[in-house]
Order: sequence, then structure tokens, then C-alpha cells
Amino acid sequence: MALPRNSRQGSQGPSVTLIITGSAVIGFLLIAVWVLSAPAAIPEGGTSLNTDNSRKPTEEFDTTPETTSETTPTEDEADATKSPVVDDSEPSSTTETATPTVDEPEPTPTEERSEPTPPVGKSEPTPTEVKKSLGAGDGNLPDDITSGTEAELTTETQVTNSTNFGTQVEESKDEKTLQEGGDKSESTTPAESTPALKETVSEDIPDWKLCNFEGAQDYIPCLDNQKAIKQLPTTAHYEHRERHCPSEEELPKCLLPLPLNYKVPIKWPESRDAVWFSNVPHTELASYKSDQNWVKLSDNKQKLIFPGGGTQFKTEHGAAHYIEYIQKIVPEISWGKHIRTLLDVGCGVASFGGYLFDKDVLAMSLAPKDEHEAQIQFALERGIPAINSVMGTQRLVFPSHVYDVVHCARCRVPWEKEGGMLMLELNRLLRPGGFFVWSATPVYWDNEEDVQIWKDVSGLLKRMQWKMITRSIDPDTKVGVAIFQKPTDNALYDSRGDTTPPMCAAADNPDAAWYVPMKACMHRIPVGKGSRAASWPVEWPLRVDATPAWLSSTEKGIFGKPQVEDFEADAKHWKRVVEKSYMKGLGIDWNSIRKVMDMKAGYGGFAAALVSYPLWVMNIIPITEPDTLPIIFDRGLIGMYHDWCEPHSTYPRSYDLMHSDRLLSSLSERCKTVNILMEMDRILRPDGWAIFRDTAEIMTKVEAIVKSLHWDIVLNSSEEGSTLLVAQKKFWRPESTL
Repeated sequence: MALPRNSRQGSQGPSVTLIITGSAVIGFLLIAVWVLSAPAAIPEGGTSLNTDNSRKPTEEFDTTPETTSETTPTEDEADATKSPVVDDSEPSSTTETATPTVDEPEPTPTEERSEPTPPVGKSEPTPTEVKKSLGAGDGNLPDDITSGTEAELTTETQVTNSTNFGTQVEESKDEKTLQEGGDKSESTTPAESTPALKETVSEDIPDWKLCNFEGAQDYIPCLDNQKAIKQLPTTAHYEHRERHCPSEEELPKCLLPLPLNYKVPIKWPESRDAVWFSNVPHTELASYKSDQNWVKLSDNKQKLIFPGGGTQFKTEHGAAHYIEYIQKIVPEISWGKHIRTLLDVGCGVASFGGYLFDKDVLAMSLAPKDEHEAQIQFALERGIPAINSVMGTQRLVFPSHVYDVVHCARCRVPWEKEGGMLMLELNRLLRPGGFFVWSATPVYWDNEEDVQIWKDVSGLLKRMQWKMITRSIDPDTKVGVAIFQKPTDNALYDSRGDTTPPMCAAADNPDAAWYVPMKACMHRIPVGKGSRAASWPVEWPLRVDATPAWLSSTEKGIFGKPQVEDFEADAKHWKRVVEKSYMKGLGIDWNSIRKVMDMKAGYGGFAAALVSYPLWVMNIIPITEPDTLPIIFDRGLIGMYHDWCEPHSTYPRSYDLMHSDRLLSSLSERCKTVNILMEMDRILRPDGWAIFRDTAEIMTKVEAIVKSLHWDIVLNSSEEGSTLLVAQKKFWRPESTL
């Protein structure tokens, strides 16, 4: 190739020798540029990890999300200066081990990186295409993935040790000690009692076998621990439905079998109305509740059909009519605006929560395991948020003052018993000014038993200073609804003549919720500027992006900066990660994702960034991490506390995607990584996805365990001690049994 004509010197053409020599030089230079600018190959199974441990990740990176300064250009301004295809602000890497770079949560202008925009008409790769590219022999990821992840995917967001937020394990331990009169509580958790694992302890990967015990297909370790349940002194208060977890040594080291003919679940919104029978092969509920429109078996016996009925909305009107009727009789219950988060106690198959999605309301549906056969499993298979839990002896695993509405439709909870202890637990969870919607026969039947229950419950609520807004009967369905409202300040408490139920002690922490016994007392309502729950959050959908008014501008957040600054930087960071990387660069078919679990949710930024997509996120705050769950609820999102050194209470195959951001390294001194991965294998459905971001050291273990589970590794990228790994669980199950 000759130089362009206008670059030649003189009026006379060069000699043949000069032409040949020039062509050779230019060809050599072009080849060199091509070699140096090409993305480094990622060997099959992932990149070679950086094993240089001479510097810790916290020394290598500023792990705090940076806030935007006045001189920092906006993303739109930055993008406007760049080519739509090529980012000229960052030269290509020239080393063989180049991988997606680790960028800061909020880069300065000199650090800003923008991912190349795909050419017009070029579609994103599907998981099948990604896998095919990886299996082609050279192990290289397609350009669509490497270019889409360079800016964000290995970004560090590491919690500091200097935050002003407490942890759930500390709060709960102190609360139990207080309740025991200063003595050590008999109810300890692994986080309190398990000694740290020695660094020298090796984690051998099991030669995986298939669980072969009775009930293995739907096994929930902490709810199916028959050895512990048989030793309970009483089950009068549903103690047998509460968590009783096996130790790490007792936990079966095997993988759960799949139901016969298991299929990838039907996608939302079709799944609200029908699921594959082979995935949840239970028919007893269809027979037992046949007159209430809960669930029916299709004529060809391939699907379970959910007509949208329930015990209180079993007519042809269904849940949708019931939802409209509630707002009609109490207009202040403005679904999807004033009301966003709802707790549905005794939810059945969660049709109420499923139809509330039409109103932009996010319901946490709750019921005990097997009270009605597999009701929570049905709900999750339908794509509706639901958890196995019981109104028993222990506080529910939520902070105080977080639900806008608590709902009970024939939930069969004895609210009036034990000094009203169970109703007082709802009082702990309900926001000041929030609503209790009670639809049950005592509201509208006049037999002796129901009349007495109404008298007892309404009397209790009156002493709690809850105001009855309405007691109405729907003329179309003949079903009654009573709606009560919690007070917004302490004036009514202070003026009570009858002081039962009593107020809780000032030292009683209403946010302590991990294995903490319930108490028959009322907590005072937070008041004053800067107090959480002293005011109602802004209306939805503004709520998800609004900074909670009670966050401090001086006290430190989880990344070490003032809480307001910390929160806002984290929100912007996750919006950028999701839009620029997760949606484009991982090879995940997001149309197949409905149920997401964020295993260490922080401020809930990941869930907030996904709020415009047809999915929901269960935000988990580990009990040893800063307690930011109240912030998550104030954003109009849902979540719960959990200790990942114990199995979760959800059913097997419940979730489509699990997100583990800096979780496993934080647990490495308390429990074994292999057990957490085994639990993830239990929770994820076949063809479900896992996204891991963590230190290179812990991710070396993760990669080996993931391979042993026969998950497909779609992306494995590391730089300077930090690693991103994306994997898809497959249908593989071991042939040999345990």
C-alpha cells in the first residue's frame, strides 16, 4: 500500500525501490498496531488471575464511590465528545494479559471511560452465542462482551470499617441480652458463636453426589431439620415452622435432584396465570381450595392455572376487583403513589401480591412452609415475591417502620392472643400513618365466635390507638374489609387511660430482628428532624431515587463518606453499571430474568437501577454488614436480613439470578465458601445466572467450585486483585447418590 498522493514530496514519483521499501514498513506498522490493540484472549475457564498478593485490594484502589465535583463533566457531555464506536480517551492495552479494567465507582475526568457503542444493527449476543464463541477453541470472548465491560464490571465498591451504621448481629445480640435481663441469651446464632475459620483450613470440593433422602427435591435445610424439630419442648406457637438450621458439619453435602421433566419457567407476565405443573408437581392445594379459585390443573395436566382468586376474593371478580375496592373505600390508599411497599401475611398463593404489580405496588408475601401445600413455592414459580416465614415467637426479619400497608385476608393469625403480641409485631413493622387492611369473617359475620374475635381484636387496636377508617362490605362480593391506621406521633400514646399493651422499654431496639423473640409491647414513634420514619417517604416513583431525608450529611456511610454523599454516588454508580455493562456485556438474556436476589445489597443501588425492568429484587443485608435495609425500604424496594453462613429459607430453584458483590470474601473467616456455593446451587433454577465480584484470592476458589458444579463460565475477568465472574447454572445433576 502506497502513501496517499497528497503526502508525497516533489513533482516526480519515487523509485520502485522506495515504493517497495515504504510498503513493507507500513505493512509492518499496521500489523504491529493490530496486535497491540487487540483484546487479550481469555483462556477457557477464565483469565489467568493476578496472584501478586504483595498489595491488598484496599491499597490498590479507592473503594469508595466518588461524588461528582462541579468541574466533572456529565455523562452526556463526556459521551458527546467521543466517537459513537471507538473511545479515544483510553488507549488499548498492549499487554498479553489485558482484561476489562477496574474503574472507580465515580471516576474523575481524567479517569472517565466510555464503552464503545455497538454498530447500528448489531444485536447483543444471546447466552447461546456467547457460549458458542467461548467454545470455538481460542477461548476469546466476542467483542460485544469485552468492549461492554471495560468501563464498569470490575469496579470496586468495598464497605469500610468506619461507617456509623450498626450491624444486625450487634443489634440483635444486644436486644436478646436486654430481654434476658443482662444474661447471655440462650438463642445464639452462628455469627455470635461460630469461631473464625483458620486460614490454614482447606476447603476441599466434594465429589458431588445427588441427595437421595425423602423430600430432597424441595429440601429447605433450616425448615426441614426434623432432628431439631423433634426436640422442641412445644409447638403451640408454631415453633416447628421457625428456622432450626443444621450446623455446617450436619448440612448434607449433596445437590438436590430436579423434578421429573423440569422446564425453564414460563416468563412473566404469563407466569402470573400459569406455571408448568412438572416444576411444582403438587395437586393437593388445587383439590383442597377448588371452591376458592386458588389454583387449578389444566385439562391436559401440563400446567397449573391461577385464576386470580383467593379465600376472600374467590368469585369471578378476583383479586383485581378486591384491590380496586380497597382504594375506593379509602382513597388515601393511593396504590402505586402514596402506597408502594406492602406485607401480605398469610398470602396463600400470592394472587393479591401478583395483581398489585399492575398498580406499581411491591408486596412481600409471607406464609409458613406447608401450611397449605407449597403455597410459597407456587408464588415464587409465578414470579411473585414471597418468603417462608411465620408469625410465631420471633420477630420477622425486617427493620421497624418500613411497610406502608400490612394486609391480612383470612390469614388465621390469632391477633388477640398473648397480650396481642402478634399484632404488636405488625405495629413494629408498619410505618407511622400506615394502614392495616383486615379482611376476615370476624369483620362481617355475626356468629358468636366471629363476634367475639372482632370485639377482642378491635378492642386491642383501639388501645393501640389505631384509628378504624372503615368497616365495609363489598356489595358485589359480600366480603367485608376493615381498615385501620397507625398514629403518626406519640400524643395518643401519652394520653392513654388504659396502658395495655405497655410501651416498650426505651432501651428496646425495634430494628433488632435476627432470632429476636417478640415482645408484647409498643415502641414509641420516631419524631423530630433526622429521625427515621418521622415522615412519610415521597410518592412513588420518585421515591426510588430520592435521598432519604433522615440520612446524615456528616456521619459516615458504608463507603466512608458522609451518608448523603455516599448514597447518591452509589445510586449513580449502579445506574451506570447496569445500563452500560450488565445489560450489554454479560451475555444474559434479561427477558428471561424475573426473580433476582442481591446477596449483599448495600444501599439497594443495584435493585434501584433495575426498577424499570419487568423484574424484582430481593435485597439481602447480611447480619454482619452495615444495617442499610431501612434505606432500601425507604426507596420503595423490599428485602430482608440473612446470615449467609446459614441456608436461606426459600425453596429450591426459586431465583433466576443471584448477585454476589464483595460478599464471599467478607464471610471467608466465618464459613466455608463451598457451602455458600452449594446453597446458591440450591436456590438458582437451571439456566439461572450468578454474577460474582470479589477479590482474586476468593474468586480462585469460586471458579474451581463453579466448575465442579458444571456451571458454564461465560465471563471471567480480573485485574489488580479484583475479579468478575459470570456463570450460568445448567441442568447437570450427579449420577451417583448420597
